[in-house]
Amino acid sequence: MTGAGVRTRLAEVVSALAIGAATLAGCGLVSSSGTFHDASLPGGQRPLDGADLVVTSKSFTESVLLGKITATYLAAAGANITDLTGAPGSASSRQAQLNGDADILWEYTGTSWVTYHGRTETITDPDELWQRVRDIERSEHDLVWLEPADFDNTYAFAASASTAARLNVTSLSQVAALPVADRTFCVDDEFFSRADGFLPMLDVYGIPYNDPAGVPAGNVTRMDAGIVYTATADSEPCNFGMVYTTDGRIKNLDLTVLEDDKAYFLPYSGTTVVRGEIIDRYPRLPALMAPVSERLTDDLLRELNGRVDIDGEDPSDVAYDWLKSENLIE
Repeated sequence: MTGAGVRTRLAEVVSALAIGAATLAGCGLVSSSGTFHDASLPGGQRPLDGADLVVTSKSFTESVLLGKITATYLAAAGANITDLTGAPGSASSRQAQLNGDADILWEYTGTSWVTYHGRTETITDPDELWQRVRDIERSEHDLVWLEPADFDNTYAFAASASTAARLNVTSLSQVAALPVADRTFCVDDEFFSRADGFLPMLDVYGIPYNDPAGVPAGNVTRMDAGIVYTATADSEPCNFGMVYTTDGRIKNLDLTVLEDDKAYFLPYSGTTVVRGEIIDRYPRLPALMAPVSERLTDDLLRELNGRVDIDGEDPSDVAYDWLKSENLIE
């Protein structure tokens, strides 16, 4: 099974229900062996010498990769790392951190806002959302959300490169301006029925569902999330398909991601989350993680996720290779 098979936000919602949550987020799959490569920082620096840290992650590809990057890098800085990456679902990794059984976890601002805290207000500015989440999490759980990385694993729509060129579209507003016959979409059932999903999106863009002048019901095909990518690449039965913005298949299938120019979708900025007690004990951690976060972008995550989901590489190998290529370790 590829990452596509379980890469739905519904799966994470079900897991999150175990801790009182309601909706959202994530993508991919991969089980973790609990191992990572030995390395050292350039020049043999060991700013975390003797620190004991537990790194966890959820089980989807991107989360495991981020966990392996973190475990490898902090171990290179001298920390004694317990690798608990690949925890099933979202509840187990989140709960482990809340319980104090895990210290560091990469999370998404949208996940915290909607799933963990049940907020319904749509905040489209990534920095504002991060600040709101940061303040809630520190106040309620003594979790410190470090500065977010420059990637956003949110919903989007994409088209094959040839279809985007043929229809001359780069944004969802341009899709809305197309003839009705060209406004064809592939979505999964969960996104179709979400309160913040497909139907409200069509309303925002002025092309309401089941409207002959908007998006007739026959223009929408509902299918498994994994099949959406290949259907979109083939432009059959749809010109436009729902994707996750850091999915490796975007690059592999040469899909063009359309701009959400009305800022409908909630940001899902990736952020390192650390227990406050750990920050107090090891105050150099935020500065140490900054060079890693600063390098992580949508394009890079698509490449790294693709190396695991498409090329079949081990996440720990991909993490090590990337850190070494950036001269963050040696």
